[in-house]
Amino acid sequence: MNFAAAAKRETVEKELKCVQLTGLVVLKIVKHCNSCLPALVTGQLLGLDVGSTLEVTDCFPFPSLAADYETAAPESANYQLEMMRCLREVNVDNNTVGWYQSSNFGSFETVELLNTFINYYESIRRCVAIIYDPQKSASGTLVLKAVKLKDSFIELYKANSAPTAEVLAAQGLSWHNIFQEVPITIQNSSLVSALVTQLDPDEAMLEDDVDRLSLSTTGFLEQNMSFLGECMDDLVQEHRKVSNYHRSVLKQQQQFQQWLQQRRQENMQRKAMGEEPLPEEDLNMFKPIAEPSQIDACLITHQMSNYSERVRSFATTCLEKLYLAEGFQKAKI
Repeated sequence: MNFAAAAKRETVEKELKCVQLTGLVVLKIVKHCNSCLPALVTGQLLGLDVGSTLEVTDCFPFPSLAADYETAAPESANYQLEMMRCLREVNVDNNTVGWYQSSNFGSFETVELLNTFINYYESIRRCVAIIYDPQKSASGTLVLKAVKLKDSFIELYKANSAPTAEVLAAQGLSWHNIFQEVPITIQNSSLVSALVTQLDPDEAMLEDDVDRLSLSTTGFLEQNMSFLGECMDDLVQEHRKVSNYHRSVLKQQQQFQQWLQQRRQENMQRKAMGEEPLPEEDLNMFKPIAEPSQIDACLITHQMSNYSERVRSFATTCLEKLYLAEGFQKAKI
């Protein structure tokens, strides 16, 4: 009884509640992702797993992969091992805690991301992926997001990499239960904070910053609406696959019923002639039709939810600016 309570308490204590980044790690991620635009890049996260906090103290970029994956994959693995060996020699944290990657207007939910999480999960139980959006960050807001797969979904995906709708329903899972966002905190040493305070001039606090009142959407809203429309098209394609599956199953059942009726009539004739009846099951003729996986549909739905939230947040900000500008105009009048 006590052992069970202690195990349960230990599990609760080990739940990941925060990802702590140093300012140096953030700057490295931003520099790597921005310098390689419009290409999407990835890199390794290094740090320590302390209690309920995952401390990321360093990172390094992955080299760009060649077109031939079979040739590029071993080279990338050797590069990672060599980098971690070099960091260990200079007494720098070299424990892998996840990876970072850039995204195109918040688009990151892919099957490749799920497979990467599963590969990391074999050796690192609490790995995270840091998603950085260079396009959105260009407007002045640092967009960093730490995500991980939920444990319930990991167990299901490891057992069945192409779960159907029935499997997801039986486990009580949907697109809400795939990713879990972990809060991010940025922490610097006292010396760095003191240096930044000295470098920041006091006069900057008194300068007018009218750019914040700009009513231009800078193409961000248009791009998100465009991507949202593409996701809708992809979701329609996934629903079409499911509809085709149900039509194929119904057609097969009708064909089986017709064949079964003919076989029974034939068996009645064979019995009348004193011959052995033929089997009323033919597994080679009517093989079960594979039900399409629902992973792609769940990922697309999750991505649509992110796009919708970004559009809602951005549109709300634009409306607030519009009302504020209207107020200024009336005050001048």
